Amino acid sequence: MIETVEEIVLTPVSYLVLGEVARRGSATPYDLKVSVAGSVGNYWSFPHAQLYKEPPRLAEAGLLAEEREEGGRRRRIFRITEAGWRSLREWLAAGDAGRTELRDPGLLKLAFSDLGRPGDVARLARAQAAAHRAQLEVYRELAALPADAMVWSLRRTLELGLGYERLVAEFWERLAADPALRGERGSAQEPT
Repeated sequence: MIETVEEIVLTPVSYLVLGEVARRGSATPYDLKVSVAGSVGNYWSFPHAQLYKEPPRLAEAGLLAEEREEGGRRRRIFRITEAGWRSLREWLAAGDAGRTELRDPGLLKLAFSDLGRPGDVARLARAQAAAHRAQLEVYRELAALPADAMVWSLRRTLELGLGYERLVAEFWERLAADPALRGERGSAQEPT
């Protein structure tokens, strides 16, 4: 069989789709959405609509093969091709993972908090600490699953997630306890 592969730019979502389809053997876009929500979606956020758009794009490029069910809902089912495996393995073998992006709305608010009202940062810090403690509990529940309930690579990723959530929760808790943030500081001059 001759494979035709079109040159396209592969994004992190492309590799996520290739990896999930490879791990599962085959998947519909909905299968991808469910699988991602229970795994990498816990720490890597992106518009889930991409899980519906990316598989056909990868199929057009020859990295996935697409089949459509004959009856029923006529779902689109995707399988990874040899070219898809090559692309996925090349990406996995590359040492440079790129720069880490930290897109945290709480951190963004903190960066501009000098422009807010007294007490805003303490409220933000308490809310952020609670949210990160809640996520830490979700990760602890996942970590308590039997060893065979999760592939080793996801379990190692979970280890980092546990450490990250613990560290971030502690940061926000220290910030919330800072007496200087309880309305005793002045904020930036508001326009008149």
